[in-house]
Amino acid sequence: MISSGARTTTTCDQAFCVMSLEELSEFASQLPGAVEEQPFGPDVDVMKVGGKIFAILAPGAVPEAISLKCEPGLALELRARYDAVIPGYHLNKRLWNTVMLDGSIPDDEVMEMVNHSYEQVVTGLPKSARSSLG
Repeated sequence: MISSGARTTTTCDQAFCVMSLEELSEFASQLPGAVEEQPFGPDVDVMKVGGKIFAILAPGAVPEAISLKCEPGLALELRARYDAVIPGYHLNKRLWNTVMLDGSIPDDEVMEMVNHSYEQVVTGLPKSARSSLG
């Protein structure tokens, strides 16, 4: 979970609710085999499956942001569709998107992006590692 100490909650605006980074972290941590680590220091939370990163959470960013692995064609499509989706910050821009949690993307779409990132990483794991996920 996000280790900021303060509980961040869902923020609702006129159109829909905006999931917090902490809630996204909780969602991602419930995926089979997902673990949270802080390999880059206490300010960046990383979600891994099978030892491979599928999400990088930046709680200090304004707005909060999450970087997610993505199939290259879909990555371009999402960037064209949403201003809040940009090429991965300090990552391979072809395979990673950074998603700004500014309220412009519906929660279900952001959760689908998290699921897609997780699935991209799981697909690349050895068969033995995939089968152990259940």
